[in-house]
Amino acid sequence: MTQPADFDAEHITALKRSEERLRALFEALEDGFCIIEFFDGPHGPLSDYVHVEANSGYERQSGISNVVGMTLRELEPDDAEGWADLYGIVLRTGEPIRFERYFLAAGRHIEVSAARVEPASRRQVSVLFRDIEARRRAQDALRASEALARENIKRVQLALSAGAIIGTWFWDIPQDRFTVDEAFAQSFGLDPSLGREGLSLNQIVATVHPDDQAGLAAAMQEAIRRGGSYAHQYRVMRADGRYYWIEANGSVEHGPDGTPLSFPGVLLDIEQRRAIEQERDRAAAALRALNETLEQRVAERTEELMKAEEQLRQAQKMEAVGQLTGGLAHDFNNLLAGISGAIEMVGTRLKQGRIADVDKYLVAAQGATRRAAALTHRLLAFSRRQTLDPRPTNVNMLVNGMTDLIQRTVGPAIRVETVGAAGLWPTLVDASQLENALLNLCINARDAMPEGGRITIETANKWLDRAGARTHDVPEGQYLSLCVTDTGTGMTPDVIVKAFDPFFTTKPIGQGTGLGLSMIYGFAKQSGGQVRIYSEVGQGTTVCIYLPRHYGDAGEDASQGVEVKVSGAGSGETVLVVDDEPSVRMLITDILEDLGYTVIEAADSASGLRVLQSDVRIDLLVSDVGLPGGMNGRQMADAGRQVRPDLKVLFITGYAENSVIGNGHLEPGMQVLTKPFVVETLAARVRDLVEN
Repeated sequence: MTQPADFDAEHITALKRSEERLRALFEALEDGFCIIEFFDGPHGPLSDYVHVEANSGYERQSGISNVVGMTLRELEPDDAEGWADLYGIVLRTGEPIRFERYFLAAGRHIEVSAARVEPASRRQVSVLFRDIEARRRAQDALRASEALARENIKRVQLALSAGAIIGTWFWDIPQDRFTVDEAFAQSFGLDPSLGREGLSLNQIVATVHPDDQAGLAAAMQEAIRRGGSYAHQYRVMRADGRYYWIEANGSVEHGPDGTPLSFPGVLLDIEQRRAIEQERDRAAAALRALNETLEQRVAERTEELMKAEEQLRQAQKMEAVGQLTGGLAHDFNNLLAGISGAIEMVGTRLKQGRIADVDKYLVAAQGATRRAAALTHRLLAFSRRQTLDPRPTNVNMLVNGMTDLIQRTVGPAIRVETVGAAGLWPTLVDASQLENALLNLCINARDAMPEGGRITIETANKWLDRAGARTHDVPEGQYLSLCVTDTGTGMTPDVIVKAFDPFFTTKPIGQGTGLGLSMIYGFAKQSGGQVRIYSEVGQGTTVCIYLPRHYGDAGEDASQGVEVKVSGAGSGETVLVVDDEPSVRMLITDILEDLGYTVIEAADSASGLRVLQSDVRIDLLVSDVGLPGGMNGRQMADAGRQVRPDLKVLFITGYAENSVIGNGHLEPGMQVLTKPFVVETLAARVRDLVEN
């Protein structure tokens, strides 16, 4: 291809010379110069740039070599965003900028001028910069010197106003000639024969305390070297021969060539200030010594408090146990007196042949026994150890079924109202125990309204979130509430705190056991719920039972309110009775034999299991839960069902083996009966299990 005439050899040579001159000028620049080109990096559009050109001044001004081809994030990873933002503004707006900034990679401050390289489509910015670290340091030093000078001026002004200046001096440094005023001479204890002019530095230093002379000389030499303000504290001998603390303040003046010329200054009396500082230092040392032992003292005190707290808890525990046992002893002694006295009178009348009088003593003994059973039941409820029979329950139906009974119990002077929530959720609960709890709450409400009033029984659905669950001390979730509200006398806060304690009562002696609310509390907790009291003195009280929602249907208990008729045994029906208590085993055996059943007895689980595994006819197993012999009653029954799948079982328990028998979740054909029991109840349960 033929070269155009405009580009002949002469023009090419001239162009090369021009480029060489430009390159020489580019490299001759003392300042650092570079051209950067933006590109879209992984951090976003225009988030990074590469150095496409750089002169030798770049390395001189920054100390960084071989920068061409290096990206911003390679050069300055810790401050890349800041530089990209600054130069990005220049690229987008086309407006040049000038600024000072610390160049982290170079470790120095630089002064920068930046402008966009046209056209903008090239995405390039030219950068011219120089190292200003020395200038910045000089500026910082000047500012520090000015600040110290201002501080010294303030000191002098304060000293003048307080009369603390005790002398002035002027030192001609090249001639080493001190000129001092009379106050200075007296302050330093100078020999009057020396005069106040033409003194040397050594003559001045000679009056300084020997321990401070080296420090004073070094401080003055340092002030002469750097120039500017000076302040130093040391001790001098005064005219009375004693050493006193002073502070020298001055300023060294340098000539244009940096030669130190003069050193004028003043002396301040700081004896009192130093005394105060020494007292402060002594106090600080004492405080440090105190702090060093404070942690140990706090630990010892904390241990003492913990011991005292443990002793208090133990005392409170013993007080609670004493209250509990005292209440139990009081009530059971009354009941035992009635039972033992009635039995003795039965024996006496039988010996006398007065059989007609026996019935009233038997009735008295049975009544005392029932009250003892009720007391034990309430204790078990409080301790959450009672045997429950939870079933899906419609609480609205339960309340409606009890309204008439409650109204008759509280009397005509009190109006009973019920407010049942529509769509009330069912709950899994022992219905008979809930009825008992509701009746107890209504009786308490009645007693709080001696002149009459109103009782409101209300149900509601409650959804307790995390905060509500924490307040009610239950797991978060859905609950239903059964609340009894009265318009009575109300409770004080200290009574509310103790309301659930066993045997605590505000009623007169003989009019309450103090177990009603504690029984309700234990029953609610054992059912997975909670009880809360809300009360104001003179306004009334609300007691709410919260029970977990049951996700299922609530069926009606067909047995409620239906009188059970006891019939005898069928032909050949056999019952196995397993109980380790001989008197209980004898009683159950006699009851069942009177009903016509054939009874086989066993005293432990091993003997009972051998009978179950034999070929003997067994229509029903009646067993205690807590048994000797290596297995409990439930385990023995389960083992027996391995060979007799249709075996009917009635567990009889006197305590809290609720977890052993399944927490109320019994398999079909299994029921539970709590000791002590009524004979008719035992007979009805046996007949029901055998026939169904």
